[in-house]
Amino acid sequence: MSVAAARSRTGVPVERVAVSAYTIPTDRPESDGSARWQSTTLVLVEIDAGGERGTGWTYDAVAADDLVAGTLAPIVEGADAFDTRRLWTRMTGAVRNIGRPGIASCAISAVDVALWDLRARLCGVALCDLLGVVRSRVPLYGSGGFTSYDEQTLCDQLGGWAASGFRAVKMKVGRDHGRDPERVAAARRAIGAGVALFVDGNGGYDVSEAIAIARRFAEHDVTWFEQPVDHRDVAGTRRVREHAPPGMAISSGEYIYDTADAARVAPVVDVLQADATRCGGYTGLVAIDGFCEVTRKPFSTHCSPSLHLHAGAALLRLRHMEWFYDHVRIERMLFDGFVEPVDGTLEPDRRRPGHGLTFKHADARRFAVT
Repeated sequence: MSVAAARSRTGVPVERVAVSAYTIPTDRPESDGSARWQSTTLVLVEIDAGGERGTGWTYDAVAADDLVAGTLAPIVEGADAFDTRRLWTRMTGAVRNIGRPGIASCAISAVDVALWDLRARLCGVALCDLLGVVRSRVPLYGSGGFTSYDEQTLCDQLGGWAASGFRAVKMKVGRDHGRDPERVAAARRAIGAGVALFVDGNGGYDVSEAIAIARRFAEHDVTWFEQPVDHRDVAGTRRVREHAPPGMAISSGEYIYDTADAARVAPVVDVLQADATRCGGYTGLVAIDGFCEVTRKPFSTHCSPSLHLHAGAALLRLRHMEWFYDHVRIERMLFDGFVEPVDGTLEPDRRRPGHGLTFKHADARRFAVT
C-alpha cells in the first residue's frame, strides 16, 4: 500500500506479528546493589502491514516471547495498524487473569512500540513528528559504574563520559556499604567538579542505612539517589526523601507498569522514572508523562535509550534519558540507524520514518534463543 493510501486512513490491516528472543552476554560479569548478571535477553516484535514493518522490543525473560505469540499476536493480526490505542486497550484487557505487571506488561510494551513504529512508517514520518516534537535534542546521563567494576574501570567509564561532553553520570552502589563512599569519592575525582554525579542503590539499603549513606554521598556532591530502598517500599522511600541532604533528588519508578503505579510512587520522589519497555510501550509512557504534567513532576526515562529517543523528544515533563551501558552496547550492535550522542545529548534522525531503527537479523543470529 502506498504512503498516500495509508494517510487516507481507510484501514491498513496487520498481516503478521513475529516474535523472537536473543540472549546477549555482557562483556564482563556485572552487578548492582541487589542483583548479579552475565547476560541480557532482548525480546523482539516485528509487525508487518501495508508494505512496512514496525519494530519493538523489551528486555525481559524469554517467557515474554510465548505471551506475545499466544495471547497478543491474535489480537493484533488482522486489526487496523492505525488503531494503536484500541489495540493497547485490548491487550491490557487480555492479560487480566495472567496479571498485568511484569512479563505481561513487558510483552505488551514490545508490541505497542512496534505498532507505533509501524504507524509512523505507514505515514512516512519520524515517530517524534507523529507524536509532536517538544525538543530537538534530548539530554542524557551516562549510566553504568557497576559494583562489580574495580576502581580503575569505574573511573575510566564515568570519566570517559564526562570527557565526551556528558553533563551527568550515574554509578551503582549498595552492594558493599563500607566501600561505597570511597568508590563515590573516586568517581568524583574522575569526572571533575563540573559534572553531576548520580548514584543508584537498586534497593540495596534499608531506610536507616540509606539516610546515613546519603549524607556521606553529599560530601562528594551527589545530586541524585535512585531507588535507595526496595522499590516496593513507598513509605521507606518517603522517609529517605524527608531526610535526604538538601540538593539531593530521590528518584524511583523503573518498575512502574501503569499510571496507577505512577500515582503511588510520584508523591514520595523528586523525579519519577518510567521505562517504555515495561510500562506498556509508548502508549503507557505518554500516559505517565501526562500524569507528570498534571502533577508538575519531573520525568526521566529508564534504560533503552534508542527505544526512548523519539518519545523522549515528545514528552512534556522529560528531564533526561538514561544512556545505560548494557543497552547501548546491545542496541549499537544489533540495530541499523543507531544514533550516537553529541555533547551528552541525542538528536532523533527525522529523515528516517518511525523510530528509524531496523533490527540486524544476521548479526543477531548467534544470540538467538527462539
